[in-house]
Amino acid sequence: MSVRAIRGATQVDVDERGEVLTASAELVAAVLRRNELAVDDVISILFTATPDLTSEFPAYAARQLGLTDVPLLCASEIAVPGAMPRVLRLLAHVDTDRSRSEIRHVYLRGAAALRTDLPR
Repeated sequence: MSVRAIRGATQVDVDERGEVLTASAELVAAVLRRNELAVDDVISILFTATPDLTSEFPAYAARQLGLTDVPLLCASEIAVPGAMPRVLRLLAHVDTDRSRSEIRHVYLRGAAALRTDLPR
């Protein structure tokens, strides 16, 4: 087993608690599914949100998915002028047999425009 990092992002339409929770859960679930990971494979996840998202912690959605004993941390992205608004990002550290080139990073909704180089 190796420790690998997986990136992901999604964009929400509006800063509402339900929207943030739904998008965050969708992102975490997609990262696990696309990389064939179980909750026990997750070492930690760092979530970030653009400064215009303040209605809920993205980590709360991960807790609701069963990541109850995984270290999770939320932080704010820097406010870069002209940056894409309402974006949630994650950096997950996982135990996996996959090589670095086999890791599937996940960009959903409007955030897919951030990484047009990745397969969907």
